[in-house]
Amino acid sequence: MSELTGISQLATHKVANQPSSLVNINLFDSDLALKEALSREGASWAVGKAHDFGQLIGSEHCISLAFEANRYTPELKAFNRYGHRIDEVHYHPAYHQLMSIAIENEIHSIAWTNEKGGHVAHTALEFMFGQIEQGVCCPITMTYAAIPALRNQPEVAMQWEQKILSNKYDHRFIPATEKLGFTLGMAMTEKQGGSDVRANTTQAYPVNHKGAGEAYELVGHKWFCSAPMSDAFLTLAHTENGLSCFLVPRWKPDNTLNSIFIQRLKDKLGNRSNASAEIEYHQTYAIMIGEEGRGINTIIEMVHHTRLDASMAPAALMRQALIQAIHHATNRSAFGKPLIRQPLMRMVLADLAIESEAATTLLMRVARAFDESNQNIDAKIFARIAVAVSKYWLNKRAPNFIYEALEAHGGNGYVEEFIMPRLYREAPLNSIWEGSGNVICLDVLRTIEKSPEAIELFLDEVGKAGSENSYLLTTVDNLKKLLTDKDNLEKSARRITELMAISLQAALLIQHAPNEIADSFCSTRLNKDWGYTYGTLPKGVNIDKLLDRARDQ
Repeated sequence: MSELTGISQLATHKVANQPSSLVNINLFDSDLALKEALSREGASWAVGKAHDFGQLIGSEHCISLAFEANRYTPELKAFNRYGHRIDEVHYHPAYHQLMSIAIENEIHSIAWTNEKGGHVAHTALEFMFGQIEQGVCCPITMTYAAIPALRNQPEVAMQWEQKILSNKYDHRFIPATEKLGFTLGMAMTEKQGGSDVRANTTQAYPVNHKGAGEAYELVGHKWFCSAPMSDAFLTLAHTENGLSCFLVPRWKPDNTLNSIFIQRLKDKLGNRSNASAEIEYHQTYAIMIGEEGRGINTIIEMVHHTRLDASMAPAALMRQALIQAIHHATNRSAFGKPLIRQPLMRMVLADLAIESEAATTLLMRVARAFDESNQNIDAKIFARIAVAVSKYWLNKRAPNFIYEALEAHGGNGYVEEFIMPRLYREAPLNSIWEGSGNVICLDVLRTIEKSPEAIELFLDEVGKAGSENSYLLTTVDNLKKLLTDKDNLEKSARRITELMAISLQAALLIQHAPNEIADSFCSTRLNKDWGYTYGTLPKGVNIDKLLDRARDQ
């Protein structure tokens, strides 16, 4: 018998000084900035729901599902065993479970079923979900955002809306008439145009009659179609009167499969649980939504709402990266004491905490503007410009933020068994989706040109912080100077947009956050008493208070 019989563990393999997994935490109760914002921005009625959802989505079970959905990625089945074209994408069961959780908890529908604070509640719920898994957020976001675009064609909305708002997830690949609930996608981008959708070449031909609500056949190729197993897609195609918007269902009214041919799935940097496809339209059945030739104006309502969630995504990633870094530093020792007690590590984590709270606060204020838009034209104008500003800025901040949090983990942060690599791969996506950085900044300028009152409303919002903070006043003055230089507006578009973002963040923090957060943000982000990396806060910052507020309780 071997001398090693009965030895369960090598003498050299005692595991010590390794933090436990950060699981079974309530992502709502542990996030003071989110808790305060949910009530402040008009959705106090959703506190109980947010508490329950925060407990669920922060559970070990849901976190494990997210890892599985990203490890076992979608698979295209273009043909069945007999050679018949089927164009199906198969997902791991974990993906479907996460979709069920999202839909059963009304992330996609709560904005439309609650007149007061619905978008704030939607944003808070998806903010928590997005910390655990963002691939599922894509189809949830598009399903949520499709409602206002569909309402441009009331008789079509009447046919689809009830099951879009259903809290039943039904992933069966069957005709719409047989399903319990729908999900919707979007297919706009073509390979020759990208964000320049006017360069699209897909053509639409009327089946019988022309115009809104009528049936057409599409011919063309779409370079990106996310969530290709959705029940229908909003898409753009040219008629003889210009670029128009269409609803393309997977199944035709006679319950036969529509000719949407999935050519391949993209092999992406991140967002791996979610399939993104190239698709071909060939005599594909579609219904025109909205006025012929004004497709961009029709689909822009969907884009407007997806931009809210494209602002949510980086803020959620930052929050999750922060709490992971704090958890690691709290439970890992180096050079004789816990990392959380090492002065330089504390500076880095405190700096990240400031950035994360500023992101959350901005996001939730923009969500309130969406709620107020239905009854207030000023709120609608403010929402249009503020969501572009937040979408641009938060996505620019996320990648380096997450890198710093990853580095705080040491080697573990670079290993796929941990969550940090997934957060890092996810970080660049939403800067590209719904308009890359330059497109968004130019959109900000177009909004100001088209609706000059937009910048006045924006500055009024910033002015609510008062006139006592000299750093904020100087930043606003610099912004106004750039806006008056009409000859160089386009060249200055990025600087204008970032000044708008940090001035609004500062104003909101001054009004709503503890002094330690607001003062530190203003003295660094506005006054430039800051280095080029996180962890370069000035002397006198109360690190303890910053970390106590940020850490999970």
